[in-house]
Amino acid sequence: MKTLLITGGAGYIGSHIGCLLAQHNYTVIVLDSLVYGQSFDYPWATFIYGDFGDEQILNSIFTQYKIDAVIHCAASIEVGESVKNPLAFYENNVAKTIKLLRVMLNHHVKTILFSSSCAVFGIPKVLPLTEHHSFDPISPYGMTKYMMESIIKDMHNAYGLSYVIFRFFNAAGAWPEEKLGEQHIPETHLIPLLLRAAYEHKSFTIFGDQKPTSDGTCIRDFVHVVDIAHAHRLALSYLEQGGTSDIFNLGTGSGISVKEMIAAVDRICKTSVQVAVADDRPGDPAVLVADSGHARKTLGWDFRHS
Repeated sequence: MKTLLITGGAGYIGSHIGCLLAQHNYTVIVLDSLVYGQSFDYPWATFIYGDFGDEQILNSIFTQYKIDAVIHCAASIEVGESVKNPLAFYENNVAKTIKLLRVMLNHHVKTILFSSSCAVFGIPKVLPLTEHHSFDPISPYGMTKYMMESIIKDMHNAYGLSYVIFRFFNAAGAWPEEKLGEQHIPETHLIPLLLRAAYEHKSFTIFGDQKPTSDGTCIRDFVHVVDIAHAHRLALSYLEQGGTSDIFNLGTGSGISVKEMIAAVDRICKTSVQVAVADDRPGDPAVLVADSGHARKTLGWDFRHS
């Protein structure tokens, strides 16, 4: 039975990955500092409270457990905040990940699955976005992900690190049967904020309605978090069978605008969400839609949720 260390495994995406992999007979170790105010009390993982950049904790974990692979989900994620406070993002997302990679190397752990982002591309020149689109991040968050991709590729070339890098588009959805969903304090994601506004009869804020899109609002590719988890299961199998280290986009290939999402919530929840319009957020491209053909062809992955 393979043992996995999931950094940020109590977070939104990491917890779904961990739960699914435990169901496929992996032993799951979760390392998380619970910075988003979430809780973690699930029987399918061994939980260790701590910072993924704490080398003492990391050395203890790698000494106590025979870790076969690391799934690195831990990161600061809010794009707008990265523009306001870039140094904190470079410290958390880059400097601490270098510490993690160094400890992995010292303990001869040679496999990593890394959570990157479509933010590495910046403003799309061609849509949908393939893995080979040019890179020009427009936020410090996107730059930290691009830098870590580069560092991991250098580690592969120098030390034989085996990797799969996933560029998520907009993770969405939940796994209610396993009592898993979003747990962010403060919440920053569109769908939970919109549902909360509908539930509490409060106003929902659109950040900019003059984008160069059909209705003036941002368009995003929403990929279900359980589909993301399945991609990780396929990637582990792919690497275990000798697959070449590679990078994959994960999305559905279709975009939904903010106004379309509001209309869907109004229709399904039989409500009428109040809407306020604020200025554009810095670091926010108008349209992001994935071409996930490479993941389909190489990993046999496809999204199961629309």
